[in-house]
Amino acid sequence: MSKKFDLVVLGAGPGGYVAAIRAAQLGKKVAIVEKEHMGGVCLNKGCIPTKAVLKSAHSVHEIADMKDLGINVDLKGLDGSQAVKRATKISEKVSKGIDYLMKKNKIEVFMGNGEFINKTSIKVGKETLEFKNAMIATGAKYRTFPGLEHDGKRLIGAWEAVKMEKLPKSIGIIGAGAIGMEFAYFWNAFGVDVHIFELQKHLLPIEDEDSSKEVERAYKKYGVKFNTSVEKVSAKNNGKDVTITAVIKGKEEKFKFEMGLIAVGMTGELDGFGMDKIGIKAERGFIKVNDMMQTNIPNIYAIGDVSGAPLLAHAASHEGVVAAEHLAGLKPHAIDKMNIPGCTYCQPQVASVGYTERALKEKKIKYTVGKLPFMANGKAVASNETVGFVKTLMGEHGEMLGAHIVGTQATELIHEYTLFKQMEGIDEEIFATVHPHPTLGEFLAESVMAAKNRALNF
Repeated sequence: MSKKFDLVVLGAGPGGYVAAIRAAQLGKKVAIVEKEHMGGVCLNKGCIPTKAVLKSAHSVHEIADMKDLGINVDLKGLDGSQAVKRATKISEKVSKGIDYLMKKNKIEVFMGNGEFINKTSIKVGKETLEFKNAMIATGAKYRTFPGLEHDGKRLIGAWEAVKMEKLPKSIGIIGAGAIGMEFAYFWNAFGVDVHIFELQKHLLPIEDEDSSKEVERAYKKYGVKFNTSVEKVSAKNNGKDVTITAVIKGKEEKFKFEMGLIAVGMTGELDGFGMDKIGIKAERGFIKVNDMMQTNIPNIYAIGDVSGAPLLAHAASHEGVVAAEHLAGLKPHAIDKMNIPGCTYCQPQVASVGYTERALKEKKIKYTVGKLPFMANGKAVASNETVGFVKTLMGEHGEMLGAHIVGTQATELIHEYTLFKQMEGIDEEIFATVHPHPTLGEFLAESVMAAKNRALNF
């Protein structure tokens, strides 16, 4: 016998479970299908456990700075395995919270691999689920290239890295995006010899160049080695060690490490659920969708990483809300992807929303810059958190074109700018908003003032 639902969601990550909840709130009968973990990659081997180990890494650096604060302590030892075990326990705890949310919202959960039978039904084990609408939220998998293939042993990806209790003595990291940079920070703090290889000109290449340079300065102080603008990079598992080969400044060089992390991007998880059988279209490794997240089959939606950039948990969640509201007959606003913030949780943290200076120059858009270093902020000096800056790129009519923050609280501070852009605010509204003093956040206003040559404290 089959069971009938208004919506069947395939995948219980931060996109899928949020979409299921929103649809249930709107009175829909909802089922969710998950083949591995409630909470998906994000909660179990992505966002949450990585932030747990990064907290451990940051604490190592805080201890080193405590003498300046009048606190004399000794660092007796580092236990990377304990940091990883703690992260795993946190993931398990948070994942159980998703089970509670499903029960609370009367969403029926089916554990197993879901596969489309046709455009109105999915098979999960011996169960057949009929639906009016379906939503694909299957996430992403590692992107690989010739010579850059994961073997799960010495050449690992992020999901193996966050579960690795015994840390290597040395590791080569290929790719300086958020994943590569965050693991580099953690491993370096716990005594691993880290070397990053990046094909682009700078670390964190999609960020504003000033942000990348600030992080590069910090990593040099930590002792993290890195090469940028490398060519023809490849990695080989030799059995007892790893060789990374790269052309650096026109010369081929070979490097030996105990392990290698390959972090060269992700592609949509398109296999194993029968999308080809029903004719769902994909392009360049991701399912094609319109601005309401519908596939070429109108009653089937796709959200999150499987539907393309930006591959971010918070983007997936919001896309799930838009899709759920649309299938319920509401008229949600399409997502403006220029208003989706990006965050990297190394130290200093990096957060941004909107355009980089490079992009504005390429598009020949006129702008002014307001940039203030945290070393000029009273709260930052008092808190010993002076690394980094706030930088805003403002348009001719007072609109915010882009914002970039580097510092210990960057990922928390970006919220104001994201809301400001979403509400299509103008600079006068920030000028008229009283920001508390002393705070790091008062520089959010001051930076906008600086872009209009009216900074008061710098």
